[in-house]
Order: sequence, then C-alpha cells, then structure tokens
Amino acid sequence: MRTDTQRLAPLQDSELDTAQEEIIAPFRNVGAAFGVVRSMARHPRMLAAFRTWATYVMIDKNALPAREREIVALRTAWLIKSGYVWSRHLAYAKNAGLTDEEREATKHPISDHDWSPADIALLKSTDGLVTDFFIPDDAWAELSAHFNEEQCIDVIFVAGHFCMLGAYLNTAGVPIDPDVPLDLELDMRGRGRPSK
Repeated sequence: MRTDTQRLAPLQDSELDTAQEEIIAPFRNVGAAFGVVRSMARHPRMLAAFRTWATYVMIDKNALPAREREIVALRTAWLIKSGYVWSRHLAYAKNAGLTDEEREATKHPISDHDWSPADIALLKSTDGLVTDFFIPDDAWAELSAHFNEEQCIDVIFVAGHFCMLGAYLNTAGVPIDPDVPLDLELDMRGRGRPSK
C-alpha cells in the first residue's frame, strides 16, 4: 500500500453499468471479483484485454510450472513494493508448493536461503528484470541451463506482468482485499518512497 487515497476505488455492484457488469461477471463466476478487478472495471475494454493476458500468465497456460511462476510473482511483488500483489499471491504460492520459509525468503537476498540452482536462476533473472529491465548474461546462462526457451521467455513476461499490475495497484490505491493479510513491511502509506 502506497497511499490511503483510493484514486480508482473498486466499484461496488450498485455502481456498475452494463459494460462493467458484463466484464465483472466472469470473474464473479469463479470467485475472483477482487478489488483489482473492480477497480480495473472502470475501463471495461482494458479489463477485457487484461483478462486475456492475466489468464495466460496465471491459469497454467504459460510454460512455467506454477511453483516457479509464483517465485517470480512474489519476488517481483516484493521488489516493487506492491502490497496487493504480495498479499494475494501468498496463498497462490502456498498452493503451488512454496513453503512458508520459501515465501518469506523471496523478500531477502538470495544467499540468505538454501535455494536450488534453478530457483536461484529465477530469482537472479527477476532481480535483473525489475531493477534494470534486463537479465544479465550470467543470470541468463543459469536460467537457460534450467529452463527451456519458452520458459525463459515466460519468466520475462511473468515479471513484466507483475511490474505492470503492481504499478497500477500502487498508483490506483486499491486496498488489500479483506480475505488476505497486508504485510506490514509493505505498508508504505505515509512513509514516502521506500528504500530498496
């Protein structure tokens, strides 16, 4: 959370027009009409396009296994200080097989945890993408040693997806959904720009 001001507050059912109701309905049908969706519904055409992309990223249509995808998602969320993405993805990561210790370790320097070489490659690549929009040669060599070409491409786009989504959520001021906890380390309201 970066601001107490809900610049683009999630819409309540009573506020939805016909186009917004139509785009929210599929999310509601699968129990995913979260605050992010209700905020993005302010721009139904964008949300329709986003839904197609987010389905690719999140519903196992990309080449990365769920566990590896969630390592990238959590690391990205932490690096960009997106409390909403972090909070929502803790349960996804647990369901994908990340332990409590591994989820917590995505917050810290890579060397602080006994990651596998493949996990280290994912984390180094995510760090490069988020901080420099580039995977350095050494990290790319490690990544491509553990993952095929499609999976390497998907690492780039999964990190990019969560950078884009986190930028929206941080700026829009979408509050954390009541069914997930806010990590107090990511509550940036009133603290100015966070340090890295």
